[in-house]
Amino acid sequence: MPHYGYSIIGLDPDKTAKASGREARISPKAAREVCQELRGLRIDAAKSYLEEVIALRKAVPYRRHDRKVAHRKGLHKSDSGRFPVKASQVILKVLENAENNADFKGLDLERLRITHISAYPGRALRRIIERSHGRATAYDEQLVHIEVVLTEEG
Repeated sequence: MPHYGYSIIGLDPDKTAKASGREARISPKAAREVCQELRGLRIDAAKSYLEEVIALRKAVPYRRHDRKVAHRKGLHKSDSGRFPVKASQVILKVLENAENNADFKGLDLERLRITHISAYPGRALRRIIERSHGRATAYDEQLVHIEVVLTEEG
């Protein structure tokens, strides 16, 4: 069993709560764009935003991975965007886990803000596609690690 750490260090343990989701089967590009949009939000605003994305009412702006991505209305930071439902569901679970950790620590849930949220590639699962004439094509399924750190303001 591997030992996972956090990519952020030097946090005050009395005012922060952490949670991580390891080896999630979601798109690394979609997870990165969702995390970029949630960084700096309050916990209640972030949860409502993710629920809007899951319900296909609000699009996530794609800034880095925006080639051949359609334009969406209502985006304020970029013209192109998508509705990454699967990534939003997984990130919402990790966010709720971090909120429960903060509640267990006795932090004020009304003053929590996302100070660190990141998604980065985990290990790759080797897969093959069988082709005609006895050939095969290899491809990797990239797993994703998600980290969330909530800090109590004040």
